[in-house]
Amino acid sequence: MKKILFGLIASLALLVGVASFAGFPPSYLMAAPGVATGIGSKLLCSARYVSGFSQQQSFDDLVQYSGILQGLTVEYDEAQKSVTTSLFGLSKKTANYIPSIGCAIDFAGFDQRASLQTERTPASDAPWPAGDTVGAADSGMEGLLEQLLATDNAAGLNTRAFLVAHRGSVIAEAYGQGADADTPLLGWSMAKSLMAIMLANLEYRGVLDLNAPPEIESWHGDERSQIRISDMLTMTDGLAFSEEYNPGDDVTAMLFTEPSSSEFAMRKAALHAPGSRFNYSSGTANLLARIYFDKVGGNQGNYDTYRESIHQSLAFQNAIFEVDASGVFIGSSYLYASARDWARIGQLMLNGGTINGARIMTDDWVGRATTANTSENQRAYGYQWWLNQGNEELRWSDIPADAYSAQGNRQQYLMVIPSLDLVIVRLGWTAGGYPVNEIFSEIISSL
Repeated sequence: MKKILFGLIASLALLVGVASFAGFPPSYLMAAPGVATGIGSKLLCSARYVSGFSQQQSFDDLVQYSGILQGLTVEYDEAQKSVTTSLFGLSKKTANYIPSIGCAIDFAGFDQRASLQTERTPASDAPWPAGDTVGAADSGMEGLLEQLLATDNAAGLNTRAFLVAHRGSVIAEAYGQGADADTPLLGWSMAKSLMAIMLANLEYRGVLDLNAPPEIESWHGDERSQIRISDMLTMTDGLAFSEEYNPGDDVTAMLFTEPSSSEFAMRKAALHAPGSRFNYSSGTANLLARIYFDKVGGNQGNYDTYRESIHQSLAFQNAIFEVDASGVFIGSSYLYASARDWARIGQLMLNGGTINGARIMTDDWVGRATTANTSENQRAYGYQWWLNQGNEELRWSDIPADAYSAQGNRQQYLMVIPSLDLVIVRLGWTAGGYPVNEIFSEIISSL
C-alpha cells in the first residue's frame, strides 16, 4: 500500500511539473488525467483504424493539442483494433473500433455500440457524386491545388486534402501527408452541418417540426421549455455551455470523460432567453443528435435510418459517423469522410436538397439554413453553417457574399458558393489559423 501511495504522489508531482511547464494552472490537475486518456484513446483509435494512419503519425497529430499528452503510455491491440492509454497511473481508458461505426471510449455498463448490426458500403465506380469515378482533372486547377498544398506544408500548415467541385463535377484534387482520395479524414465540427441535414430529412418526411420545442422531459416546467429546435440549430438556445477546450471545461468533459454526450448537455441550465444570444456549443449539436436518435427509434433505428436516408442517398464511399458509448451520434465532432464525401454534402446544398436522384430535404430548408439568425451578437450563422454575410462585414472579404461553410477544428473547411456553382474542400491538421480567405479566393480566381 505504501508503494502504491508513493507512486501516486510521485505521479501527481510529475503531472504538476509538466502542467506548470505547459503553462496550465493547478486546477488542470483535477481534470487533466481523465481528459488526456480520453482524448488519447479516442483520437488514436480513430486515426489508426478509421483513417488508417500509422501509429507514429497518429501520435504526432495527437500531441499537437497539448504537451501533457507526451506523457501518455499507449498500448495498441492491432488484432482487436483497440487503443488503451494511461497517464502516470492516474487514469486509464480504452477505445475500440467497430466496422462501419468507428471508435468510441469504453464505459462499463454501456454496450449499445456492440449490439449494433452494421453494414459496409460497397464501393461504386459510378460518376461522382453517385460513385467515386471522377473525370479528367482541369490541369490548371490541379496544378494550383498541388502548389497550394506544397506551400501550406512547407509552412507547417499540414494540409492533407484539397478538392474543387464545379458545376456538379470534381475538377481537381490534391493530397498529402499520408492521405489520398479514399482516406476518411476527421472533420471535427463540420459534422454539425451534416447533423442539421439529418434533422432536415426528418422534417421533409414529416417526422419532426423544427419550430417545436425538443421533447426533453427534464426541461418541462422551467425556462428551457421555451427553446425551439430551430433555436438549437442556430446556436441561440441560451444554454450555459462552455466551449473553451480546457481540461474540466464542458466540451472536453463531454467528449472525453462522459459515456453519453447528450445526457451531459441536457443537464446544462438556461443562461439567456432563446433566440437572443449566439453561443457556439458542441453540447447543443449533441442534443440535436439525441433528438434524431429518439425520433427514429433508438439504437438500431438510429443507425439504420441514417444509413438508408443519409449515407446511402449521398452515396458516401469512405465515411464513418461515430457514436458515443450510449449509441448516439457525436453530432458535434466525429464524422470521418474523404474529401469527395465531404464535397457530396456541399453538392447536396447546391442542389437545393437533392442528390443522386433522391431528395433529402426541401429547397426551403436550404434557404432557411443559410439565412442569418436574429441574435444580438453573431448573425452570420445559419442552421449549423457559418455564413459569409449577416454581420456588418463579410466573414471572408474576397469571397462572394452568398458563400457559406461547414468548419472544424484544425482548420477543416467545406465551402459552398451558390453564385459560382462551386464547392471547395480543405482538410488538414493545422494548429492556429489558416488563410482561408486568401487561399480560397485564389482558387476562385483561377476558375
